[in-house]
Amino acid sequence: QSLHTNAYDEALALPTEQSATLALRTQQLLAHETGVPEVIDPVAGSWYVEHLTDTIEREARALVDDVERQGGAVACIERGVMQDAIARSAYATQQAVERGDQVVVGVNRYAEDENPPTGTVPDYAALAAGQRERVAAARRRRDRTKVEKTLASLRSAAASTEPLMPVILDAVRARATVGEISDALRSVWGVYRPA
Repeated sequence: QSLHTNAYDEALALPTEQSATLALRTQQLLAHETGVPEVIDPVAGSWYVEHLTDTIEREARALVDDVERQGGAVACIERGVMQDAIARSAYATQQAVERGDQVVVGVNRYAEDENPPTGTVPDYAALAAGQRERVAAARRRRDRTKVEKTLASLRSAAASTEPLMPVILDAVRARATVGEISDALRSVWGVYRPA
């Protein structure tokens, strides 16, 4: 079992050291001060947890059955059914938060009057420039012929039923970039554009 605690600014940018430390300390507090990790299932037998599990399973099954009735996942994606369901759910959740029906601690309950300092925000322009330079240097050092050969093999495999992972790994070993690999796949498959 595991638990991931997101940093509070992770939705906006790369987490700052302060926010990442707070997330880590939250995990450490749970691990070392609560005793929760000492048992396999700390809420074993809880009728409420069992009720929630049954409810989630029933609702998930109903959604899967509905998707199957409508022709399957691909058909639903092509018609925008799933995107619409996600948008409606996100809107309903946001409305519940704004009304106060759904509590988000620090947002609509126990919110501070002033925002605490969030630490230094990285200079993303400088980070991006540095990364572009590292990619350019890597491209200068690699064997361009080998890269082109592996990308051609990838395009060929993508157009067939050949497994892609071994061919992608060959391209990575030749130092093809993620962008080049993605471009090779896009050149064969195109790009999904929702209606």
